[in-house]
Amino acid sequence: MNEEAKKLGQNLKRIRIKKGISQGDIVKILGMPKSFVSSIENGKTNPTLATIAKIAKAIGVSVGELMK
Repeated sequence: MNEEAKKLGQNLKRIRIKKGISQGDIVKILGMPKSFVSSIENGKTNPTLATIAKIAKAIGVSVGELMK
């Protein structure tokens, strides 16, 4: 498993839960499959930078915050 993908997933899940945002909320905002959001959180996929930027905007953080 790619360490960057794993770190991105952990950060996404941590921030999402802290802000009270569900995976379903992200799915509704971005129109992507819930399985895709889940696979990102589990570090099983490497989303494009454009997708990362959309997710960051959806949860109200910068791309840098999501990636750190």
